[in-house]
Amino acid sequence: MSFTTPPRPFDVTALFPQLAPLARTATRLHPRPGSPTVHDSSVGGPLLWPADEPWPHCDEPHDSRVAPVVHSPDGIRLFRRGRAAAAQRLLLDPEAPWWTPEERQTWELAGRPWFDGPIALLPVAQLYARDVPFPCPPDADLLQVLWCPFDHEMAHPKTALFWRSSATVTDVLDTPPEPPIVQLDCYLPEPCLFSPEQVTEYPNPRELSKELRDQLDDMSRWATIDPARYDTYADDPGDLYLNNLCHAPGWKTGGWTRWDPTDPVDRPCPECGTEEVPLLTIASSEWDGGNETWIPEEEQTNPTPLPLGTQAGDFTEIDIVGGHNLQLHVCPVSPDHPHIELVQ
Repeated sequence: MSFTTPPRPFDVTALFPQLAPLARTATRLHPRPGSPTVHDSSVGGPLLWPADEPWPHCDEPHDSRVAPVVHSPDGIRLFRRGRAAAAQRLLLDPEAPWWTPEERQTWELAGRPWFDGPIALLPVAQLYARDVPFPCPPDADLLQVLWCPFDHEMAHPKTALFWRSSATVTDVLDTPPEPPIVQLDCYLPEPCLFSPEQVTEYPNPRELSKELRDQLDDMSRWATIDPARYDTYADDPGDLYLNNLCHAPGWKTGGWTRWDPTDPVDRPCPECGTEEVPLLTIASSEWDGGNETWIPEEEQTNPTPLPLGTQAGDFTEIDIVGGHNLQLHVCPVSPDHPHIELVQ
């Protein structure tokens, strides 16, 4: 299925022509529940991984104090099925228990003891260049993103990027290993397929020149727009620009960096010092209450069915630090250089 982002409430470049040369193209990925194969661009799906290439593991120490109770990936899948069953039960009978004693016991028995040792990485995303434009080495057409499902230096999983030519993978690894335990259930992606769509983005206000920021704050600049119209979308023009005009929410490639809650920081490549650029945004949700103008037209008329007990827009079931985004940046000189992770 294809998805269409509604036109922006206003043509911001008509009011602020200096924004026009700052436009960038982002590709909204619109992940939706599905059954991806190794030949699909996906979230949480199987990877086109060579059978003769070792599966990556995280050898760094993991702190048992951050997760008193841990579960295996299969245990988390069991919990999600139980949650959907409980929601269905409550839909039929609001007085019914959320968990039956049998379900609670099953979930408790699904817990796993702490594991000290290398942790197999989990597939997070696979992007084929034929489906999604993104910066990649000249001899590659496939990007694979994996992560260790535990917090490390920061309170989010640590990612690893792998670039490859899909044509060279003739013998695919059938059953890759899974980590014996996962710190949080929200670190296990629910399999989804992508429906890429290109949109135009502009910089976060904090990345604009002072002159342009002052113009955005100048109410007289917005005088040609009836206040009742922009009041429909935001409390003030600043919110209107930030949430509805400058950059799209959700999973995407390219575009501009989303800065919130922190101010912009330099992102020099650790290897060559070149400023790194946005590669992939791993989002906790496709939209929230502040940016509903970005909800695709198709979702407004025919919402994607979701398992009962889950929130609209949370198709991947990933959560980054309580609803934030994990933004991966790469070096424009060479994507093979170390990438940078930002939580915003």
